[in-house]
Amino acid sequence: MHHWRRDVVELAALFTAVAVADAVANLVGHGPDGPALLVISALVLAATAGFHVWWARRPGHAPPVTDTDTGARPAVSATEQAGPGTAGQAAGDTPAATLWRLRTTVRDQPGSLAALCTALAGRRVDILSLQTHPLADGTVDEFLLRGPGELTAGEITRALALAGGTDTWIERADTHDLVDAPTRVLGLATRTALDAAELPLALRQLLGRCTIRSLPAHPVGGARRPETVPVEGALEDTVMRLRAPEGGVITVERPYLPFTPTEFARARALVELDARLGPRIPHGQDVLTLPEGNAITVRRADTGDLEAAKAMHERCSARTLGLRYHGPVGDADRYLNHLLSPRFGRTLAVQTASGRVVGLGHLLWDGDETEVALLVEDEWQRRGIGGELLSRLVGMAVEAGCESVYAVTQASNTGMVAAMRALGLPLDYQIEEGTLVITARLDAVGVAGRLSGAGEPGRTEAP
Repeated sequence: MHHWRRDVVELAALFTAVAVADAVANLVGHGPDGPALLVISALVLAATAGFHVWWARRPGHAPPVTDTDTGARPAVSATEQAGPGTAGQAAGDTPAATLWRLRTTVRDQPGSLAALCTALAGRRVDILSLQTHPLADGTVDEFLLRGPGELTAGEITRALALAGGTDTWIERADTHDLVDAPTRVLGLATRTALDAAELPLALRQLLGRCTIRSLPAHPVGGARRPETVPVEGALEDTVMRLRAPEGGVITVERPYLPFTPTEFARARALVELDARLGPRIPHGQDVLTLPEGNAITVRRADTGDLEAAKAMHERCSARTLGLRYHGPVGDADRYLNHLLSPRFGRTLAVQTASGRVVGLGHLLWDGDETEVALLVEDEWQRRGIGGELLSRLVGMAVEAGCESVYAVTQASNTGMVAAMRALGLPLDYQIEEGTLVITARLDAVGVAGRLSGAGEPGRTEAP
């Protein structure tokens, strides 16, 4: 519109100049003051020409920027590039940038991804990484995004809906998500190769927020029939079931988001790697000196220590076994094969200089929760062994990213209560019919630092 307004003004100025020149010519030719009028007309024409030049060079209005504009954008400042929880706002300007993880489904046709990218660009959202998960009738596109701090999740999802995205899911991300998918998968495979107990944790990090349960091939006590699954596994929307390396079943459930065939293939490959490598635990041990001068060794244990653990059971009193297993003492041996298996958690063993196992500590993966359990032979109790084991187990839980650990015991087990209190962590107590459940929250500031120094006095490390 601004173009035709400028043209009209220019034409009007031109016609005015011509009319003035004609009038001045008539006056010069027929009037007595011809020279003076000629000078005046020259000045008027010069002024008119100057006005025309100024108007022609006057900058016009820039065209409006629409929501779908994909042109060049101003450079993003360092503050805008920072993730949540960093610098905040720069001198009171716009909020810092926010990282998002987003997944949406589009039709498998040319231009569908381009439409999503255009919609995100229209909201000044940067695409940091992209993964595609092919489906039978479409494609799931998974993005890691960085957008303006004032942009809400609802605005992003509405923009993608207009661009053809369906079943959109979005959540806040952090800097740990900046690692690209191949690097993350290789890192998880390395962790699993070094330690069989890492498999459930690796699956959880691979698939995001999910619940993982391991069911043994032969349930303890034979109270129920073992669950079976095809060799290739089974994928059912938000649940995947995989054949465990030892013959049981690993169930992975994520109720908020269906699994894709790509995710199922990755999880199955990780489980197959674990099965090919066989049972394994990291080699290493710590030699500690107890206050009375005796040296003990703390190391990882597995099913190879089954006979030594049974022998320790035989030396334990009925009261000690009852406090640990909360049931018939005669059934205690049945649980050991499950407890010692690295498929269901991690076990620490304490042995004397002669090689006799006198204590066991278990960190057990229980779905979304983590249980700690201790058993110390009667003769070796009240020497700090239980506290040492518990501190190390909680340290392992912190490294695994667990939010809390819980211990199930009896209200009369003052030793376990004292060991939990000695951790210096926030504790929750629940008592029901004589059973005490103590939960320690691991989100306290500095928890990893406090636990890492446990057992330092008198410790020497051996490969």
